[in-house]
This record gives sequence, structure tokens and C-alpha cells, in this order.
Amino acid sequence: MTQQQWTEVDTYLTEALVGEDEALAAALAQSAKAGLPEIAVSPTQGKLLQLLALGIGARRILEVGSLGGYSAIWMGRALPADGRLVSLELSPAHAAVARANLHEAGLEKVAEVRTGRASDSLAELVDDGVEPFDFVFIDADKPSIPEYLEWSVKLTRPGSLIVVDNVVRGGKVADAASEDPSVLGVRRMHELVAQHPRLEGTSIQTVGSRGYDGFTLIRVGA
Repeated sequence: MTQQQWTEVDTYLTEALVGEDEALAAALAQSAKAGLPEIAVSPTQGKLLQLLALGIGARRILEVGSLGGYSAIWMGRALPADGRLVSLELSPAHAAVARANLHEAGLEKVAEVRTGRASDSLAELVDDGVEPFDFVFIDADKPSIPEYLEWSVKLTRPGSLIVVDNVVRGGKVADAASEDPSVLGVRRMHELVAQHPRLEGTSIQTVGSRGYDGFTLIRVGA
């Protein structure tokens, strides 16, 4: 199997099951125009996030890592009219693109993008005593993933679902001797899930237009 094959299959699946979407295509185009890195989730991955959120009836969604708002659009569309999506982004420039894309997608009333260090924003949410989130998508700097997970547990409820992206690192996650900060962050996150009395999780390897990687699914218990 080659990257070309993975991409061709992803293209087929997108055409067969996801289809074209003007708002999502525009979000990618505007992100590229603004010079954002092309690391957003693929259309099939975005649809998966949407279906997961719909499947648990999510009313409140938290995203750590906005980039250009592409994944936020997918998840925001799973919310009811009175739902809420809070997306956290370090870069003011990226946040501005995400806000504009969410506005163009008609989600400005349910979605907000907060700028600053994610750890600070997460702490503020806890201090503010916000209503628990039903669904959390963590797609930010991997060395800080363990910290983001710990905050996310404080911001969720029993039955909430947490999804962490880019956890396979092209297979490097299996290297116990790795000194890569991203690999170390992901491995520590998996250790926390395995040890935490309220968490159950599993990780899935994926291939596609974004290469070889994977995600971790975590359910928050009582």
C-alpha cells in the first residue's frame, strides 16, 4: 500500500459518502490563503467527528486546537439550536480565520473561538464553573496532551466522549525509547487513560489522505 492508494481511497470515500460542501471547501480555501498549515482533519474524519457527536446527543462541544475552524464546522453542525461549541486556539491569526469561517458557515451563534494558551483557557473554563461538555476534540500540541486530557476530565460529565487526534505519529508511538516530545506526550496520555479510574479508551490506527496516524477514543465514567 502507498500514500497514493490511501489518498485515492479517501477521495472515493469522500465522494461516495461525504460529498461536496461549499462552506467546508471555502474554509479550507481561506485557511490556505491565510497561510495556515494544511493539517486539518480530512473530510471523512470530519464526518466521523460529526457522527460521534450526533451519536451521543452532544449539546456542548469543546475543541482544543481550532486551526482554521474546519473541524469546528463539522462538529458545530451536530449541535442543536441551543447548543454551544467552544474552540481554543493559541494563534490570534489562526483564530481570526476560524472565526470568519465559522461565521460563513452560519455557526457564529453556537460557536466561539477563544485565543490564548489552551492550558490557561481550560483553567478559566474550570474556574468559571461552566456547564460540562459532552464531547471534546483534542487536536493541539502533542507534548501538552496529558495536561489537556486532565483538564478535559474536569470539564466533562459521566458519559462524555473525548477524542484525541494524531496519536500514532506514523508508528513512532510504539517506540519506547523515543525522545520525541510529541511521542512522549501521546504515550503519557495513554498511560493516564489506562490508570485513571474514570476513563476507558481505545486507539485506532488510520490511513488516508493525511497519511498514517490514528486517534484515541476515551469515555468518561462516573
